[in-house]
Amino acid sequence: MNLSAAEEESSAQEIHIPAEIDWQMLDKSKFFFLGAALFSGVSAVLYPVVLLKTRQQVAQSQVSCIRAAFSIVRLEGFRALYRGFGTSLMGTIPARALYMAALEITKSNIGTATVRLGFPEPTAAAISNAAAGLSAAMAAQLVWTPIDVVSQRLMVQGGRNSKLPSASNCKYVNGIDAFRKILRTDGPRGLYRGFGISILTYAPSNAVWWASYSVAQRLVWGGIGFHICKKDDESNDNGVYTFRPDSKTVVAVQGVSAAMAGGVSALITMPLDTIKTRLQVLDGDENGRRGPTIGQTVRNLVREGGWMACYRGLGPRWASMSMSATTMITTYEFLKRLSTKNQSRFETMNN
Repeated sequence: MNLSAAEEESSAQEIHIPAEIDWQMLDKSKFFFLGAALFSGVSAVLYPVVLLKTRQQVAQSQVSCIRAAFSIVRLEGFRALYRGFGTSLMGTIPARALYMAALEITKSNIGTATVRLGFPEPTAAAISNAAAGLSAAMAAQLVWTPIDVVSQRLMVQGGRNSKLPSASNCKYVNGIDAFRKILRTDGPRGLYRGFGISILTYAPSNAVWWASYSVAQRLVWGGIGFHICKKDDESNDNGVYTFRPDSKTVVAVQGVSAAMAGGVSALITMPLDTIKTRLQVLDGDENGRRGPTIGQTVRNLVREGGWMACYRGLGPRWASMSMSATTMITTYEFLKRLSTKNQSRFETMNN
């Protein structure tokens, strides 16, 4: 794919980056097997940040992220930072499989359709990425929501000195025990508590992220093209400056673009994520065994700390989403290149 970053100027530059690998070019069995292994590793690295974000969201008073981390390690031990990780990991594999399949299939089909409809290539890429993120998030939530409910209940189980709300004091031995108790107490609906708002949180978040990622990549490559034009590193007889980035440069651009997109998505969807987490974790004291409604959850948050309470945990979530986005997209692009069919891989590497 060529990106022209100075179309308005008399001289121009072309940046030749590797072609997009679509669904038809992938070895599916290798794609899913390697994907499960790679993303399990990514989840393990980022899990403590997710736990800190969840603790902050359900706390009744504002506590800094660093203070919360030290408090957890001091009072509950280092292993507490991975409480619920086994349950989360069990859900990661099928959820990621659904997510990646829906993402690639939608991106391939929508991308082809938008180009045929006459949309410019940048617009077609943004539309297909947004639609792919939306459909992938909706498919994955069928698995993620019950896993989220169970793992978050385990995450917020504090020690004896914990100031977390009542839900955290109901001790669960492990994920299976939590699953059984939630099912016995609330029925199947208890496992899908917050499913609606999860869709409202993650579907737009993914659509915003993938669309932002597409735009951010073009901005970053455009900036590189402008810098190259200024330096006049190499040119041909036609006055067209060309640049063929190596694999390290491509990965760096993907990582920076992903971090930018992750930050934008975290900021936009933070209030919905806070409400979702509280719905999934806290019990409604005023309703007996029924969980709180969205309205009650919002009123409680505003009563506790004003509207800014909806942004509790923004720091960890921003960091988590930016780091997750960077590691996810670089891992994902690496996975796709590992999983290409032999002929396609050869052609891609030579583009």
